[in-house]
Amino acid sequence: MRMLKLYRSQSGPVVMNGAQAFPLLDSIGWDELLNRDDLLAYLTEQIKDRGAELPPVGLLAPIVSQEVWAAGVTYFRSRDARMEESQSAGGGSFYDRVYSAERPELFFKATAHRVVAPGGAVRIRRDSKWNVPEPELTLVITSSGKIIGYTIGNDMSSRDIEGENPLYLPQAKVYDGCCALGPGIFVTNEPLPPSTTIAIKILRENAQAFAGSTTLESLKRKPQELVDYLFRENSFPNGAFLMTGTGIIPPSDFTLQAGDRIEMTIDPIGTLVNTVA
Repeated sequence: MRMLKLYRSQSGPVVMNGAQAFPLLDSIGWDELLNRDDLLAYLTEQIKDRGAELPPVGLLAPIVSQEVWAAGVTYFRSRDARMEESQSAGGGSFYDRVYSAERPELFFKATAHRVVAPGGAVRIRRDSKWNVPEPELTLVITSSGKIIGYTIGNDMSSRDIEGENPLYLPQAKVYDGCCALGPGIFVTNEPLPPSTTIAIKILRENAQAFAGSTTLESLKRKPQELVDYLFRENSFPNGAFLMTGTGIIPPSDFTLQAGDRIEMTIDPIGTLVNTVA
């Protein structure tokens, strides 16, 4: 698999080829970078015959003008959890039908200013008592609809608000600090194998409060299928990020607390680490 890693740092874009780091010499902007269908070839040419430098420091979220969208109920575990949390409101059957329907659930998640950088603090809503992180493979898509890479997304969710009424989904999902992306973008022209593992670990006062994992084999819908639906009657001049759903959900008696440390890992992308505010 041909691949490079692209990071947005305080000093500018940095390309990683294995353990070697190459700051981009071109004055190309981040939006322009993420809107190149030939991104892998472009980055490969940029670092050719150059000496490596120090790895990036001061990582920023890999987003400037893109929108973040998300897909829901794409894993069977997510279907069960959504049905469970919405039973009291009589909405359980909605999620069962979405899981088996041809059309996926897609919803707007965040603008760039709501996205937290690696190492930063995601937030839980003050008006919610049941909050969980959702680790998700996130697609990086150009304005033409081409998947040029992958990153890790943390889709913070207020399960009690969503469970009260499915129409409250935007309030359960969209708020300041509701999302994190990173640590960088895994740039490749090939799909990730079904055996790719997604894992999460939550630490509370240095002790493990929750851990779980799944693989892309459990993802019901193909990434390109989700992209095709997202781009129906929708345009993204600077490209977009699309979270593909979660197959890992903590038990119903778990909720995040301020100070928790969230570690999400997808090989070969890396590990996204955030604390909770």
